[in-house]
Amino acid sequence: MNKKTIKDIDVKGKKVLLRADFNVPIKDGVIQDDNRIQAELPNIKALLNGGAKLIVFSHLGKVKKEEDKEGKSLAPVAKRLSELLGKEVVFVPQTRGAELEEAVNALQEGEVLVFENTRFETGETKNDAELGKYWASLGDIFVNDAFGTAHRKHASNVGISAHLETVSGLLIEKEIEFFGGLQDPDRPFVAILGGAKVSDKINVIERLMKKADKLLIGGGMAYTFFKAMGYETGKSLIEEHRLDVAEKILASAKENDVKLILPIDNVVSKEFSNDVDFETVDVDKIPLNMMGLDIGEKTIDLFKKELEGAKTVVWNGPMGVFELSNFSKGTFELCKILSEMDDAKTIIGGGDSAAAAIQMGFEEKFTHISTGGGASLEYLEGKELPGIMAISEKTDCG
Repeated sequence: MNKKTIKDIDVKGKKVLLRADFNVPIKDGVIQDDNRIQAELPNIKALLNGGAKLIVFSHLGKVKKEEDKEGKSLAPVAKRLSELLGKEVVFVPQTRGAELEEAVNALQEGEVLVFENTRFETGETKNDAELGKYWASLGDIFVNDAFGTAHRKHASNVGISAHLETVSGLLIEKEIEFFGGLQDPDRPFVAILGGAKVSDKINVIERLMKKADKLLIGGGMAYTFFKAMGYETGKSLIEEHRLDVAEKILASAKENDVKLILPIDNVVSKEFSNDVDFETVDVDKIPLNMMGLDIGEKTIDLFKKELEGAKTVVWNGPMGVFELSNFSKGTFELCKILSEMDDAKTIIGGGDSAAAAIQMGFEEKFTHISTGGGASLEYLEGKELPGIMAISEKTDCG
């Protein structure tokens, strides 16, 4: 893919529409985690330094009914962005209309405006043609930097791009660079998959089986594989309707000579709680009244050994219930192992594994941490993402 970026355009004096991903957690009007806002700052500063009149917008949460709008205004985001930039950010609590249009037309070079949550418009998620055309009418050029919604065909990405020249921001440029590089990775190429369900990642597993030299599987999804292998899994999470899929994946790994590595021990407990005793047992010795909630020490050592010498590693999904301290060690140790692989390109495919790496202090230790969970999964599956496809291609002359 050879997509245009903000480096390929002159924004001086132009009204630039920027679709950012500011879908941040907000409680009682206070932002709980501003990582996504922080991540967008280099892109915003580059546009402002270029003399853009910047109009920024984003979705925030799921809005299906009028009452869902409560607590989902972008006002706190605009305030935080102003603090981080050290300059005024105009907030318009509208998604269309005279107030928004007048504020946009009043913008001067180097000034920033944020308008209200795009999902306050019912046509946003339906890619309403009239809405996309209206938003496009507010600007001269469109910069899409919201990788988190690139797998969605919405008015605020695909709809606008039908009417304006569209380029990627710096974040999407990085996503294209790193995920595109997985088409022909430096080898050995090791993929690590975790998280709760096999069903969420069937297509990713099948694709990576054809690409990766090794596939390491942990997290809740491992127990469906154990069940398919005939092991007792106690009260562990099992997808009974996916046992046949797990069996096929195991057989396919053998047929395609792909090294598929599952945990050899697990941390188990009677309840999903930090207040209950826990112990580590081998995978074939999970008690009937217990559930697996993390990988054990022997598995951590095994995974470390299997990762030795890897040149490319992609990881999606935690190794256990990392939100609970008793069951976070597997994910923490995996972060630590990957963070020390100085000769490898290490990529986290967004979602919970990205959240875990950031929370555990390893953010700067990875080559790339994706900003989109669902989008990165679909990218790994090899799907074309509507938000990416809508970005203009570079011409031969640049």
